Amino acid sequence: MEQTERNNSSAVKAGLILAIALAAIFGYLYFKERQKVDEKVIEVSEINRDLMLTSSKLDSISTQLDSRIAEVTALGGQVDELEALKAQLEKDKRNLIYSKNVSLKEYQDKISGYELALKEKDSEIMKLREANMILTNENETLITQKTELEDQKTQLETKAATLTDSVYAINVKNAELNEKVSLASALKPMNYSISAINSRGKERDGGEFKSKRVDKIKIAFKLAENPLTKKENKTIYMRLLDPTGSVISDMATGSGTFKFAGKETVYTAKQTIMFSNDGQTVDFIYDRGAQYESGDYTAELYSEGYRIGQTSFNIK
Repeated sequence: MEQTERNNSSAVKAGLILAIALAAIFGYLYFKERQKVDEKVIEVSEINRDLMLTSSKLDSISTQLDSRIAEVTALGGQVDELEALKAQLEKDKRNLIYSKNVSLKEYQDKISGYELALKEKDSEIMKLREANMILTNENETLITQKTELEDQKTQLETKAATLTDSVYAINVKNAELNEKVSLASALKPMNYSISAINSRGKERDGGEFKSKRVDKIKIAFKLAENPLTKKENKTIYMRLLDPTGSVISDMATGSGTFKFAGKETVYTAKQTIMFSNDGQTVDFIYDRGAQYESGDYTAELYSEGYRIGQTSFNIK
């Protein structure tokens, strides 16, 4: 009995020792596995941290590339290489997120390459800035010169306009003076005498005539002496107006037209004389070839573009 109890006690002790041993073994194994898991978690955490850091660097480089592209575009440079670099960077960013096997070492090399490319582009951008600064300064100089030239042009145009106005005013005055001189030098008929000549050649004067006794009309006048008038040939036109104001004319007997006030004007008769400037007498004898109607007649005289005089008579 006692022996049996001793055996049972020993078995219990052995079982306890075995249980303790197994518990120790399982505890050790659990510790080891837990340690591995913790290490794996730490490794994964480090990898994720490196991936996030790599992604952050790629995002930063992407932002810098956008900035460089914008600046180079503003400076008028070529952005083809920068845009190609940006496209490759975006592709690397997608691969970093979606690829299962990622080599951080490979991405570190890529990042180094991108950073080197940025430095090289920064050097090119610096040269572009300097070139643009030079161009800007030259442009400002050209603008200043242009403004000065435009001011000078305006001043010259103003002076030219003033000179033109002055020349115009002088020309107007000269024209006025020439007109006055021409007018002053024009022939000046005076001492008019009107005579009626009948079929027998007998003349009657007095300014009033009976129609049946008038075959021809003689208009005589003297030309006043004038020191401004040149001694030269002068053409005098006579216009004989009937009581209705119409010009008596017959092209077959010497009538025609002349320019007066810019218009073609019909004349009755004309003659060219040598002006002697000594008070010479000029006669116009006109044979109408028809009977004169009753009424007042007017004889107008023209020469060198001026109406130099007129006289009148009456037919009863």
